[in-house]
Amino acid sequence: MNKKIAFFDSGIGGLTVLHEALQQLPEEQFLYYADTLHVPYGTKSADEVRGHVFDCAEAIVREHVKAIVVACNTATSLAVKDLRARYDIPVIGMEPAVKPAVEMNRESGRRVLVFATALTLSQSKYNELVSRVDDHHSVDSMPLPELVEWCEQLDFDPEKSAAYFRRKLADLDLKSYGTVVLGCTHYPFYSHILRTVLPEHVQIIDGSAGTVNRLKHLLELTEQHGKRPEEQVTFLSSGGQLEDQEKMKAALRYLDTMSK
Repeated sequence: MNKKIAFFDSGIGGLTVLHEALQQLPEEQFLYYADTLHVPYGTKSADEVRGHVFDCAEAIVREHVKAIVVACNTATSLAVKDLRARYDIPVIGMEPAVKPAVEMNRESGRRVLVFATALTLSQSKYNELVSRVDDHHSVDSMPLPELVEWCEQLDFDPEKSAAYFRRKLADLDLKSYGTVVLGCTHYPFYSHILRTVLPEHVQIIDGSAGTVNRLKHLLELTEQHGKRPEEQVTFLSSGGQLEDQEKMKAALRYLDTMSK
C-alpha cells in the first residue's frame, strides 16, 4: 500500500500548501489533519501550541504516514526540531520566505514586508532568520490576526478584505516595497484580494512551493503528471466532526477556483 503524506495545520490554512502539493504530485495520496479544537495558534502561548502540536503529531503517525509536512509557520517555529527528534520519518516545516524576498530586492533596494502571526513574529527562529539574511535592514513585519479568523469561517468577502488591507497598509509608503511575504499559510487565501490593493510592481510570495520542493527532495519524488483523483486526500481533525471535513473540502475547492 502506498503510504500517505500528511499535512498538518491548526485549521484550514495548510490547505494552501497541500494545494501546491496536489498540483506537483498528482499520483501521491495525502492526509490532511486540522487541529480544529485549538485553532488559531497565533494568539496562544508558545507552551500551549507546542502541547497541541505534539498531540496532533501522535494522532497523525498512528495513520502510518511516510512524511509529515507541518504546514504552519507558527507550529514549525515552536516544535519542528522536537518532532524530528521524536519520529523516524521526514518532518518538513515552513518558514516565511524572507530569504528569497530579500534576494529579489537586493538590486532594486526596495523593502520587504512580511505578514505573519504575532506568535511567529515573536519567536527567535523568525528573528534569527531575518538577522541572517537581512543585511540592509530592509525587512518589516506585520501581524494580520483577523485573516485567520475570517479564513476559518470561510469568509472571503473581497470588499471587506480589501478594506482591511487598505487600513493595515495606510501608514506605509508602498512605493518603497518590492515584495510582500505571506508568512502564515492562511493568508494565501486572500492573495488575489491583496493583489488589487498593492501597487503593480509589488510581488506577493509565500513558502508553499519551496516547502513542496523540499518534500519532493527528501522523499526522492520526481515530477509527476496526471489528473487528480477524487479521493486523493483523507481529511481528519482533532474535533472529529463531519462539519470539519466538509469545511476543509470546501476550502480546497475554493483554492481550485482561485487557481483557474
